[in-house]
Amino acid sequence: MKITESLPRPEHPRPDFYRQDWINLNGIWQFKIDQGNQGVEKGFFREETVFLEKILVPFCPESTLSGIATKDFLVCVWYRRRFTIPETWKGKRIFLNFGAVDYQADVWINENFSGSHTGGYTPFSLEITRFLRQGENTLTVRAYDDNRTGKPCGKQSTRYNSYGCRYTRVTGIWQTVWLEATGSACLKSFRFFPDPENENLGIILQVDGAASGQIQVFHEDRLVGEKNLTTEGLNLVSIPVKQPLLWDVDKPNLYRVVFFLKEKGTFQDRVESYCGFRTFQLKGHRLFLNGRPYFMRLVLDQGYYPDGIYTAGSEEALKNDIRLAQKLGFQGARLHQKVFEPRFLYWADKLGYLVWGEYGSWSATVAYLGTADEWIEAVLRDFNHPAIIGWCPLNETPLHQPLELTRSLYRLTKFVDPGRPVIDTSGYIHVETDLYDCHNYTQDPKEFARLFEPLRKNFRTIWRNAPQYDAPYQDQPYWVSEYGGTWWNPGKKKEGWGYGKAPESKREFLARYRGLTEVLLRHPRICGFCYTQLYDVEQEQNGLYTYQRQAKFPAEIIRQINEQPAAIEK
Repeated sequence: MKITESLPRPEHPRPDFYRQDWINLNGIWQFKIDQGNQGVEKGFFREETVFLEKILVPFCPESTLSGIATKDFLVCVWYRRRFTIPETWKGKRIFLNFGAVDYQADVWINENFSGSHTGGYTPFSLEITRFLRQGENTLTVRAYDDNRTGKPCGKQSTRYNSYGCRYTRVTGIWQTVWLEATGSACLKSFRFFPDPENENLGIILQVDGAASGQIQVFHEDRLVGEKNLTTEGLNLVSIPVKQPLLWDVDKPNLYRVVFFLKEKGTFQDRVESYCGFRTFQLKGHRLFLNGRPYFMRLVLDQGYYPDGIYTAGSEEALKNDIRLAQKLGFQGARLHQKVFEPRFLYWADKLGYLVWGEYGSWSATVAYLGTADEWIEAVLRDFNHPAIIGWCPLNETPLHQPLELTRSLYRLTKFVDPGRPVIDTSGYIHVETDLYDCHNYTQDPKEFARLFEPLRKNFRTIWRNAPQYDAPYQDQPYWVSEYGGTWWNPGKKKEGWGYGKAPESKREFLARYRGLTEVLLRHPRICGFCYTQLYDVEQEQNGLYTYQRQAKFPAEIIRQINEQPAAIEK
């Protein structure tokens, strides 16, 4: 594929943490495959080393958009590009930011080792001021990635080819790379705690360096709250916001929040973000969104794209997936086995789309602490998004994984974010959890209904994936977080993969979809569903859309089924 000169993914990657002084480093980079993982010894970080290939960042080398499009295991790859710092940034602190690099990244500036990061889903930032020189600078990145070692890799295949519900691998840079400039003092982090009942916005923020400043809160262009800052380090701020408008699926009201930092009257940093006021509560076996009983109508989204694999080719592609789901009557998604890019979450916030934040599956044989660190990095990165209604660090926990590991991840997540519900592991095997869920791919609606009948008659006797191992049900909200998955690829029934026997016609498919979904909507003890899945992914042919996002079925029929009133909402 010919690489174009136009800047791919030009938009700012973090609308929730936006600085005006930034430079997008996406585009054509030099590229080299280091299959023997000997590049450091060979001095690949030295500027005279020639990388003959070219790659389009931020697309992984497995993707067609990257211009490389190789599907083999890539144990180690190298990147290089050159950049120049603007004259207007002279005297400022310069930060190099990566949205995500899978899996272990090492970075050199002008042959100087500048830092590293482990984890393929979360961002990292390096201050590179002291390594820079006048004129042109050289940035070199090494990415080590081997899915066969048990690291978190979600749905990426650990075999040579994709198979079943395992897909193409992702190596190296797969999100935007960018530079930022600040003064001697800068804002490092902040967490919002919107409290609509008490008409207050709480903020915990951390400032690097000595500075005073101000925080302003706007609704549209109207100033609705402000607070002065007078200290460095950790700050706890409370800003009254009178009668805040609630964020909801049909009215996603957002408030703009602007941070200003000054030192001795000199501007140091300005960061723009946003927040939403909403409540999501668990009471007994029911869920309440902004005080009203709520049934979750969700769909499984794997976050894969035919041309970019993990990375959407454009911002419009991100928005389109949300709109396609909403067109079918879904109000949100499980963002499955992957930490989605912040720009997707931004559009979920803007469009009123509820999501569960998840993490990629990993083997219990890997170091637990490293995995826990990255998961908490993901929670902290996405803490401020009102669209996220809960967290789930694990999916379908295997029997050989220590139960106490599952419990500790649940408790660690609750410690970092006590305001959101946490599912310890989706599907099975539960140890300690706020919601109780299961995965059930029974294809016959009558058998499907029979399995959940005990939950209707005897609250303590429920259908479980692994009853001999699951923790006892304790009257938590109960939902079916994966169901359906019905295989539909007419004319190619011997190709691909899906659940159950494929229907013979669209009419049969829709009857099955209606039957399964209405079992859950009409059950007085089930608080939500998540249908598998929104679109096909490679050989997995059980989406409501094709991999190219073409509709398989009439949207109005699926929407009518999904939007029926749920028994638990009454």
